[in-house]
Amino acid sequence: MINAAFRAEWFPNIKKNFLAGLTTSFALVPECIAFALVAQLNPLMGLYGAFIICAMTAVFGGRPGMISGAAGSMAVVIVALVAQHGVQYLLATVVLGGVVMVLFGVLRLGKLIRMVPYPVMLGFVNGLAIVIAMAQLEHFREKTPQGEHWLHGQALWMMCALVGLTMLIVYALPRITKAVPPALVAIVGVGLLTFGLQLPTRTLGDLAHIAGGLPALHFPTVPFNMETLKIIWPYATLMAMVGLLETLLTFNLTDDITETRGQPNRECVALGASNIVSGLFGGMGGCAMIGQTMINLSSGGRSRLSGVTAGVMILLFILFLSPLIERIPLAALVGVMFVVAQETFAWGSLRVLGKVPRQDALVIVAVTIITVLTDLAVAVACGIVIAALNFAWQHAREMRADIDDSTAGERVYLPHGTLFFASTVHFQELFQPATDPARVVLDCKHLHMADHSAIAALEALYERYEKAGKHLQVRHLSRRNHDLLARAGVDVGVA
Repeated sequence: MINAAFRAEWFPNIKKNFLAGLTTSFALVPECIAFALVAQLNPLMGLYGAFIICAMTAVFGGRPGMISGAAGSMAVVIVALVAQHGVQYLLATVVLGGVVMVLFGVLRLGKLIRMVPYPVMLGFVNGLAIVIAMAQLEHFREKTPQGEHWLHGQALWMMCALVGLTMLIVYALPRITKAVPPALVAIVGVGLLTFGLQLPTRTLGDLAHIAGGLPALHFPTVPFNMETLKIIWPYATLMAMVGLLETLLTFNLTDDITETRGQPNRECVALGASNIVSGLFGGMGGCAMIGQTMINLSSGGRSRLSGVTAGVMILLFILFLSPLIERIPLAALVGVMFVVAQETFAWGSLRVLGKVPRQDALVIVAVTIITVLTDLAVAVACGIVIAALNFAWQHAREMRADIDDSTAGERVYLPHGTLFFASTVHFQELFQPATDPARVVLDCKHLHMADHSAIAALEALYERYEKAGKHLQVRHLSRRNHDLLARAGVDVGVA
């Protein structure tokens, strides 16, 4: 059984998974270099982090087929830290952030991702698709002595033509054959074309030189004291939360695409451990990368082999293959990422915006816009808050009561719904102590009390009837509701 499970995770369709990993590695390189430059780091730090995190999460993680690496969301978090305190404090932060991730997984908190509503997931996917596409626009700019400017003239036309050719190959090749990943054919084909015809276009080597040696073990040279902890703890916590959030959301998306179920807590532990190792070997922190994951999945990558291949190929690029890799035209990689952005965007969400409840449509649009304008963590938090407030509002409006006056001199209220902070006002409005008879019964058979606000509302109702000189009797409390009142020391004349 163990051998069968091992083979299922590692060796189904070896050729397809190897080629998927190779394709993904080409897409990882420019992204990781760009993110390192955003964080004002040596590009090799991004590549080392990508190698370590991608390979380790592929081997030990809980979601075969998902690709992790040095992610942009993590880079943005640590820009200020690098500028103020330097690289060594960054490495210490990556290690500490990894420890937080490991603890998150060990405490089995990965299941909290189930609290993210589906509209938030749609907004997350749409927002990141737009971010992926917008990030490629930077490659249409060039640095000149007068500053950075948009490409123009022949350079712009050449860039657009090669991007268009790349996208055409990716879209058209699957209609002819599915033996090889179309993105791999597009990258290699456009690369050979530009090299053979000596076409004037920017290459990966223009972005950064990637030749280097093996990453070496190096403990961060920072003082191990409370002052250092005060500096790095806020960044490490934020880095861990952003990384875990993006990883678990990408995890859910991968589950849906592959129609399989992974192990989120195991993925959190593996991600944390890989960040610790990355920090100790001079690499950036990282998390799941939705763009590269989509490339891997669309290329047929489903096993751990695809992720390991992607990670190991990055190391080989650094050690031996940099002269070849640096010749890859940026236009080919940009074209592939444009296709990824198009395929990542949930176009179906646009068709259903007018069909789903308005509040869900609001969540989709809000999360999408906030993801683009700020970052993923803020967007998802806002989406969850909006969804939670809507849920509370809808449940508050469902509070109602049946009234039974069949017994002379007695009125029975039979409320239905959940009594909690948002429904207490509506609950109070259901009763009329001034006009009710002397004897009133509150039948709680269909009433669920959820929080302390419910207890306070019941106490307030009892006092209203007391002031009116009338008696309120509570009946049919559930065991849970009875225990809730008993713990609070509330006595409202329960029968």
